[in-house]
Amino acid sequence: MGGIDYLLFEEATGYAVFKVKLQQDDIGARLKEVQEAAKSSSLFKKMVELVSFAPFKGAAQALENANDISEGLVSDYLKSVLELNLPSGSSKETIGLGISDKNLGPSIKEIFPHVECHSNEIVQDLLRGIRTFGFNLLKQLQEGDIERAQLGLGHAYSRAKVKFSVQKNDNHIIQAIALLDQLDKDINTFAMRVKEWYGWHFPELAKIVPDNYEYARLALFIKDKASLDNDSLHDVAQFVNDDAGVAQKVIDAARISMGQDISDLDMLNISTFAQRVVSITEYRKQLYKYLTDKMHSVAPNLSELIGEVIGARLISHSGSLTNLSKQAASTVQILGAEKALFRALKTKGNTPKYGLIYHSSFIGKASAKNKGRISRYLANKCSIASRIDNYSDEPSNVFGTVLKKQVEDRLAFYDTGVPPRKNIDAIAEALQLLGSSKSDIIEEEDSVQPVKEKKDKKEKKDKKEKKDKERRRRKRRIRRGKPMKIKRRRKRRRRRLEQIACLCILSCYVELIGDKSSVVVELSSSVFEGILIGVCFQLTCDMTHNLSAMPRQFVNLPNLINPAVHSE
Repeated sequence: MGGIDYLLFEEATGYAVFKVKLQQDDIGARLKEVQEAAKSSSLFKKMVELVSFAPFKGAAQALENANDISEGLVSDYLKSVLELNLPSGSSKETIGLGISDKNLGPSIKEIFPHVECHSNEIVQDLLRGIRTFGFNLLKQLQEGDIERAQLGLGHAYSRAKVKFSVQKNDNHIIQAIALLDQLDKDINTFAMRVKEWYGWHFPELAKIVPDNYEYARLALFIKDKASLDNDSLHDVAQFVNDDAGVAQKVIDAARISMGQDISDLDMLNISTFAQRVVSITEYRKQLYKYLTDKMHSVAPNLSELIGEVIGARLISHSGSLTNLSKQAASTVQILGAEKALFRALKTKGNTPKYGLIYHSSFIGKASAKNKGRISRYLANKCSIASRIDNYSDEPSNVFGTVLKKQVEDRLAFYDTGVPPRKNIDAIAEALQLLGSSKSDIIEEEDSVQPVKEKKDKKEKKDKKEKKDKERRRRKRRIRRGKPMKIKRRRKRRRRRLEQIACLCILSCYVELIGDKSSVVVELSSSVFEGILIGVCFQLTCDMTHNLSAMPRQFVNLPNLINPAVHSE
């Protein structure tokens, strides 16, 4: 790593560029003398020197540059400051620039190729010293300017980060769905406690009225079961959805109940607790209505497609609607099943097919073999709906309705085989419902057409290159002696010709030397026709007179010739 030549100091009042006069190393920076020098203003001035200070023109410019730096971007103002104060270098002579945020380095490197950005421990120590003695190093500032600028910029930056639209704020959805889930658990626990407690006095009531909310209201109304008579029929019926039959069963059960009598103090505590259960249940209904209205205003398409509660759970699990819109459809599909996913990856088993979207009605309608397919398709549509909700200026559930119809058509396709509509037709219908003309859609399709043609040309070129590459590869295989059909055929034919020639040589040799050996070869007359006999005779003239000295391949008989071996 090269040395650090300059330092970029981002301050709330502006940008400052310092030149490093004394280079440090990693080992020397840990020395006690160097650490003490960073605490002394006079000694620290010998290490760095101010080159230029460019103050911001106002709070708006300071906030804009702070946002750019937090995102790792180089603003036009910062670019001009670096161009004016850094010397021009080359690819061989680079300039080392120390920065506080390492995410800013790639952006600076892209604009200034000759600048190498560093954000190591030495740079942080030097910038810490500049912050400590900033008032003494920056002569243009007065006392208290840095503190006031930092306070103002901090407030402005915080306000910009938490700035939101009142109608499109998903933080309330996250809190509401979390509270709704918690209330469901608490209501079940408290209602079970009410049934157990009041069951000592009227145990038959739990079987007649299984609903928790109705049971708690009836317990508040009845209190002492001995007070029920036939005149209480209409009063009891209003607590059980005006069902006279259920109300009559309650009155009859109260007359023959086997429960024990309880004191007034015990009944008072039971009634107080039952009243709390009733109030929590009613608040849960209000909270659900609030969540539904909030989802229709923040994410109307997502709530129309998959439901308000499941959509709110997806937003809550992702952290925000923006995070949900950035995730891929495959991630949305298994959102909420991370533990099962990592367990499957660890054990090399089957990965989960669905997460939170399993509670959707579409998954329940699908058959067992189509649940994974429809979950993948539904996750794709949820991803599209969340992006439309997040980036659209005017909320509308038109796209959600069309996407829901597409999922229903896909379910019908799995069951009946009727092909669903194409995506372009569905989106065209949604745009027409929003008021866009079809001519705009056609123009967009025409604008996409050249890109398609360019893609087709590229595919053809890739196929041609692939064929050429395969042809070259086959040639290399032939040269290396790889087994090919043509080469095997030629080799087989050449081997047979060699065997025939060797057999002819052998027979001619035996006749010339007049050997009375035990080997007699009977050959067909078609083998020794023509000039082949003359060639074989010429070859045998140069051979040795000893038959055993002939090569071993000469005695191999081909398949085309029928040898006969006789013993004398």
